Amino acid sequence: MNHTPAEDRAHWERTADRLLLAVRPHANEQRSLIQLPGTPSINGRRSDGLEGFARTFLLAGFRLAGAAGADPHGLADWYAQGLAAGTDPKNPQRWPTFAECNQAKVEAASVALALHETRPWIWDRLDDRVRQRMLDWLAPMTGDTMPGNNWIWFQGVTEAFARTAGGDWCQEDLDRVIALTDDWYAGDGWYSDGLTGGEHRNFDHYNGWAMHLYPLWFCRILGDAAPEGLLHRYRSRLRRFLADQRLLIGANGSPLVQGRSLTYRHAALASLWTGALFDATPLAPGETRAVANRMLGHFTRHGSTDAQGLLTLGWHRPFRGLLQVYSGPASPYWAAKGFIGLALPPDHPVWTDEETPLPVERADFTRALPAPGWLVSGTAADGVVRVVNHGGDHADPNRPHADDPCYARFAYSTHTAPETPGDPTAGPGACADADPLDNSVVLLDAAGRASHRRPTTRISLAAATAVSRSRAHWPEDATWDPFGGPDTPHALGPWITVGSALRGSVEVRAVRVDPGSQDDAAGSGYVLRVGGWALAVDPRAGQVPGPVDRDTAMVPGSDGLVSRILGVRGLPHATVVSSTDSNALGGASATPVVQTDGPVPYGTVHVAIVHLGGTDSTELPLVTTDALGSTLTVNVAWPTGARDTVRLPSPG
Repeated sequence: MNHTPAEDRAHWERTADRLLLAVRPHANEQRSLIQLPGTPSINGRRSDGLEGFARTFLLAGFRLAGAAGADPHGLADWYAQGLAAGTDPKNPQRWPTFAECNQAKVEAASVALALHETRPWIWDRLDDRVRQRMLDWLAPMTGDTMPGNNWIWFQGVTEAFARTAGGDWCQEDLDRVIALTDDWYAGDGWYSDGLTGGEHRNFDHYNGWAMHLYPLWFCRILGDAAPEGLLHRYRSRLRRFLADQRLLIGANGSPLVQGRSLTYRHAALASLWTGALFDATPLAPGETRAVANRMLGHFTRHGSTDAQGLLTLGWHRPFRGLLQVYSGPASPYWAAKGFIGLALPPDHPVWTDEETPLPVERADFTRALPAPGWLVSGTAADGVVRVVNHGGDHADPNRPHADDPCYARFAYSTHTAPETPGDPTAGPGACADADPLDNSVVLLDAAGRASHRRPTTRISLAAATAVSRSRAHWPEDATWDPFGGPDTPHALGPWITVGSALRGSVEVRAVRVDPGSQDDAAGSGYVLRVGGWALAVDPRAGQVPGPVDRDTAMVPGSDGLVSRILGVRGLPHATVVSSTDSNALGGASATPVVQTDGPVPYGTVHVAIVHLGGTDSTELPLVTTDALGSTLTVNVAWPTGARDTVRLPSPG
């Protein structure tokens, strides 16, 4: 459907207004807490009520700022009433203090950003007593030793606002925030969301919607008081990151389904809009809006809101398998960050220029992203962007972890979701990844239990190839957690070295298994299994297709995609594993897998071809293997004439 740039902005404004008006029936009489229906988070109902206020207030802030205060729905007065009531220490419906609830520190940053953006229409018109109560509520942030991740920026932006409003702030706090941010910068525009085991291993959407967003808004709030050169530094880093992020969005408008807090959905646009607002983007204005329109449309079409107009906990549909223990009914409203574009005036080029095609629509591409340790492939024919993951797994390299499906899988895409059975908010054991399946390389023990991967060690990364290694282990408690999971006894097994060559819709995945100790040098006793892409399937279509032949398994997805895996060396047995209510994209899903005929021999190479695309893969690469000393070599000759070599060294 054709639409003009002006119609685009009007659509975004209407969408924001609908989201804001839909939550009003769930506010208390004083408007200090917005308590949406659903299962409370681990932080409790009052914290969730503050979250509902703060995150929708941020959306209202962007809406008012870009409209220069024009306010047909009375947003300024509505939220001003909530600010007055929420900060009144005598009010039973007040906000929780930082001492009462850590989550309040998170929400304070949204309140501070919204107050800054709406200063002429809200802050400047508040009663002096209310302004002082607001600053008093924020004051305990000073001197607080925040957790070592993006949380430091909740302190940074909160104290920056307090500084401009006559409240408490601490130069040592701000210096620490800036220094830690520099420590976490991994290069090429990428931040690790804190360090794990002293290493850059935490790569996900927080890179964009937190680690790039807050530093620039910190500078925006402080203005001339910001440290010299800081704005330039942060703008340069964001510009470099967006050169990569633009490649990680599918033609369907979906961002990569990887990492934690995926229920924030549209927030993946935060860094792109921020790049436009701060003139820190390599994207043409029309490309920025094209990406934004696609993403908003993607989530709207797939039911991100319910019948009452409330954002749901999930991705396409309500789905608790993607959540974390901190997820509550109002958590999805961090999607407010996806509406930063409304803070730009209507005559900004991002709202007036014509749209341009997305990179994945223009041509096929293959890239290596060294900072996160990813290979990226986009194919114009089907609009799919795939990432092969040989880098950050959000895990301490010094101890074994249960696999978190959103970090430990070998591949992610814009059109698929990892299998995530269970409900991470329901307590210990409710989300155990007992059988890592899709996009996995596992060893099955005598009881049929699959090994886990985290932590992994990157060995090499080149233009289209990557290699990593991990120690197979079997945790007694397989509950996943992006922060490492429970400390639990585990059995250690062999080393697994995996190499990938990625071009187009096909990954050549090569595996070698080596003894983990001298005690098991005689033979592994484990079956090697390699999983392909999980697809949502149409349960009305009847039986999911099984193997096409003995060493090939294929799944046709409900959206027209095809997932196929072919064992080309040492993986002769293929099958399809069906699942129910374990995938964010649909109630039924299926995964093709291949495995060895029996116990995998040590020191030999096994190879599978893994395909995800709009049609079945018709032209497959030619794969040959050889050995050079203790290194196993896999040579890949692609139908296009390109050639890749994957080297799997011995762990010894």
